[in-house]
Amino acid sequence: MFEFYTLLLFCIIAAFIAVETRNLLSAVICVGAIGFGGSLLFLFLRAPDIAITQIVVEVLGLVILIRATISRDITFISGDREFFGTVVSVVIIFVIFLAGIIVFKTIPPFGTPVFAQVPDSASQTYISTGLEKTGAANLVASVILDFRAYDTLGEATVLFTSIIGATVILRRRAKKKLEEPDA
Repeated sequence: MFEFYTLLLFCIIAAFIAVETRNLLSAVICVGAIGFGGSLLFLFLRAPDIAITQIVVEVLGLVILIRATISRDITFISGDREFFGTVVSVVIIFVIFLAGIIVFKTIPPFGTPVFAQVPDSASQTYISTGLEKTGAANLVASVILDFRAYDTLGEATVLFTSIIGATVILRRRAKKKLEEPDA
């Protein structure tokens, strides 16, 4: 539980830095750190499907925000760096490194079925009653389309919307106006 609160504190600090910084690119990077921290929080809460969705949306959102930021805010890096900014960057990298070590220590060895250790887990219910309740011979399809249909629909909608948004913003050619002739 200590790791959870440490990661939550990291997200709060990154949010504070994102709001207080004057450099747009630094704010975007801090927002990205918050998103990836949120993804790790979902992993601690044992929601890997939501964590994967969070990472995909976060990566697409960061690409869009960095593209928009670079086109608006041209910053030049000089030899003079602020001491506070450097210290904060090193601390953030160190916290992410420690969180990664803690997460990898808690992962069971490969091949160990974690859900089989909990008798009343959702996966055990799906396996034992999936055929009776849904009539589907394929348990994966029964879970995705019957037991968790709204969750799957929501995740697919978020992913589809993110991909369409990234495609619209990142395309090379702008849409032609109606009065412009074809070249």
